[in-house]
Amino acid sequence: MFATNVGGIDRILRIAIGAALLLWFFLDQGTGFWHWAKLIGIVPLATGLMSSCPLYSLIGLNTCPMKK
Repeated sequence: MFATNVGGIDRILRIAIGAALLLWFFLDQGTGFWHWAKLIGIVPLATGLMSSCPLYSLIGLNTCPMKK
């Protein structure tokens, strides 16, 4: 569907940060804006799992190793 443009360490960091934010959201029973702002973790988790970032495509960035 999307071109693969997220690779290696970038992908691992996105998955870890996204999962941590979502875990924090579900474990913390707070209320208000900052509690719901943790749902932004969906974005790095999804882009890490798909190995594709639409923002990277827009700015022409690619962290995948080059194919030989």
